[in-house]
Amino acid sequence: MFRPLSLYIGLRYTRAKRRTHFISFISMISIAGMALGILALITVLSVMNGFQKELQSRILGMAPHATITEYPGPMKDWQTAADTAKTNPQVTGAAPFINGQGMFTFSGRVQGALIQGILPEVESEVSDLASNMVEGDLQGLLPGDFKVVMGSQLAASLGLQLGDKVTMIIPTANVTLAGAMPRFRRFTLSGIFEVGYQFDSSLALINLSDAQKLFRLKDSVSGVRLRLKDIYQSREIAREVARELDGPHGISDWTREHGNFFAAVQMEKKVMFLILLLIVAVASFNIVSTLVMLVTDKQADIAILRTLGTSPAEIMQIFIVQGVWIGIFGTLLGTIGGVALALNVTDLVAWIEQVSGSQILASDVYYISFLPSELRWMDVITIGCASLVMSFIATLYPAWRASRVKPAEALRYE
Repeated sequence: MFRPLSLYIGLRYTRAKRRTHFISFISMISIAGMALGILALITVLSVMNGFQKELQSRILGMAPHATITEYPGPMKDWQTAADTAKTNPQVTGAAPFINGQGMFTFSGRVQGALIQGILPEVESEVSDLASNMVEGDLQGLLPGDFKVVMGSQLAASLGLQLGDKVTMIIPTANVTLAGAMPRFRRFTLSGIFEVGYQFDSSLALINLSDAQKLFRLKDSVSGVRLRLKDIYQSREIAREVARELDGPHGISDWTREHGNFFAAVQMEKKVMFLILLLIVAVASFNIVSTLVMLVTDKQADIAILRTLGTSPAEIMQIFIVQGVWIGIFGTLLGTIGGVALALNVTDLVAWIEQVSGSQILASDVYYISFLPSELRWMDVITIGCASLVMSFIATLYPAWRASRVKPAEALRYE
């Protein structure tokens, strides 16, 4: 079978037993270093992808993808706005809401919170709150019963348990003979949810009817929340819905409140990729030292090939083949190891925690108490291609040095 001379000799050099084992040792170090760098890079990027996906599902499972508000003042005919929004094929759910600020006090403890009025029967259309309940349920928020559902950290900071009576203070004054007084209302804790984000420490939910009475909105609401099929088109879809409504309306979407957080995570991922890619670069440029020593060791062979008519370009190709083979072998080992580790890192960390008896990601410190991982094949392909390109670049200078060997000088002392 026909094979180019440079490819044949280059592959033969990789299989040949060298006169010195030191060059073989350096080659193995280069392969191992590249494999470890690629393994670390694939694993770290997969873990960061897992964190990003997990946080996105938790945050956007609670936060509205988009909101429609009426300008100026509260929205009076929210049902029409919700029905109009649902006619858009990109809208999967719509529900009214009322937002307000307040404080809770219980047994001498005081905590501020975002008070949100909802309709429990349609809340599942726009959020995953029902699946995040750890105690009680949303159906307990009946109109007129003045019950409240809190985040786990908010309830814990107040020392509340299900059935406890907590006082809500609203910064809307009641004018009395004694002067302006803040408004008070007793609520019963009927449920606790846990998302693993700032909602746990700052959000309290009450029935929409109770919120209307509390904030004196009569039959009005703050606006309508929307859940969309494509979260990355939220602003455009919200504008389409607002244009179909009568009168001026304002729009907002998840990127306005949480976009900076996801942008920071994406930036951190890019920086981590560049930092870990330096490990692969160091390993790939070890090929330079390997090939330089090999060129010195093979000067007599190079001189003989030159006297037999081999061109400098073919000599250069021989050592490029050998250097690229080291890069391919290291990349292959690192990719296989990285993919295997990325697919099993969650179970591996859980096993380490079980054996050691300690928790690596404490739930009271981090948003997520386990190590998520999501392997993306595009990341694997990008890393593999980058490592192969760096391996090829690393072979150019030693191969060029080999092509410049002069046969007469190389054979003078042979």
